[in-house]
Amino acid sequence: MRKLPEVQEAKDLMKEAMDWSAFKWLWEKSRVRETADRANVALDRMERTAKSHWSAEDKASSKLLTSKTTAAKRQENAEAQPDPRLALLEEVHEAHAAAQRARKDAELTFDEAERQMSTRLAQEGCKKAIHSWQLHEKAIRQAESVAEKPQSQAAS
Repeated sequence: MRKLPEVQEAKDLMKEAMDWSAFKWLWEKSRVRETADRANVALDRMERTAKSHWSAEDKASSKLLTSKTTAAKRQENAEAQPDPRLALLEEVHEAHAAAQRARKDAELTFDEAERQMSTRLAQEGCKKAIHSWQLHEKAIRQAESVAEKPQSQAAS
């Protein structure tokens, strides 16, 4: 996975912002949000690109994983005969879900920091945002590995 300048810029800004005063936060909060949003858009775009290189079968299997109605079937299949390819796709799905949860948590923390005008919460939001981007980068690397691993090799 190549480094995205938008993500690096956002990480650098968040690290810098952890030392800001309350006044500086008030002055710069819109720049922080815009920079974070650009990083998220860049990561989302890169993830879509990685998944666009998947086979039609992998895309269909992944779509089934996102369906809540198939959770019971996945459990039944897991007990029957493990499919290494499906296990790989499940790892990608879980990594993506973890990144999304972390992003949501960071956004909620920033919202609460703004509501309370709390620099402590804003600093916590910075840490959570950086963590969410790291998780998203991990999910993208896993998504790229699906395209790189031929169907026949996934079973070995």
